[in-house]
Amino acid sequence: MTDGATPLQIAAQLEEVNRVIGSTIAFIPSLIAAIIILIIGWILGRLFGRLAAEILDRIGVDDLLRRTAVGAYIEKSGIRLGRLFDLIVRWFIYLIAILAAISLLQIGALTAAVAAIVAYIPNIVAFILILVIGIILIDWFVDLFRGYGESQNIEFVGPIALGLRAFLYFVIVILALEQLLLDLTIIYVFLVPLAWGLALGLGAAVAIIVGFGLKDRAPQMMDAIMGRVRRKE
Repeated sequence: MTDGATPLQIAAQLEEVNRVIGSTIAFIPSLIAAIIILIIGWILGRLFGRLAAEILDRIGVDDLLRRTAVGAYIEKSGIRLGRLFDLIVRWFIYLIAILAAISLLQIGALTAAVAAIVAYIPNIVAFILILVIGIILIDWFVDLFRGYGESQNIEFVGPIALGLRAFLYFVIVILALEQLLLDLTIIYVFLVPLAWGLALGLGAAVAIIVGFGLKDRAPQMMDAIMGRVRRKE
């Protein structure tokens, strides 16, 4: 017993101790549940992350990207899309588990912070998907366009294809950056007019190339059509 303490003070101290012990005992089930949620989240994160990587490997996304001009540089850096999406999916599930655990423990500040991170992850996924799919489609289209121009022996098809590739890359990068909710006002003010000018110039060049290609092949196409008509008669 504390010297000089009154019975009321002693009772108050005992009540405080009992309150702390009661709060600790009441907190233990929530702590155990939070630990279980974290363990389950860790297991599911590794499982679904590995599954995402295997799906991308079977689809052959890395091989498709490797064939593009940008993909060659990405390959040199050692980055693999399968591994990247493995990490994204894994950490998305980890953060959901952490968010659930923190909410269970009623830690308000951390709950808001983790919730904001979880809500932003889909934007990162959309950013990567737009870049990857866009780069693959752009290279496929430009290679097809360049091959057609070369087969028709059209001059300057190489530089035009290079300019077309650069312009389409620019468009894809802008679309991808928009998914990250970045302020692109300055980019739009200075580069959009330039982009429209390049688009019009490249469009005219493409039209000329296709027109010249069809012009050279028009007699052959007409002879083939007329031959089919005569055979039917």
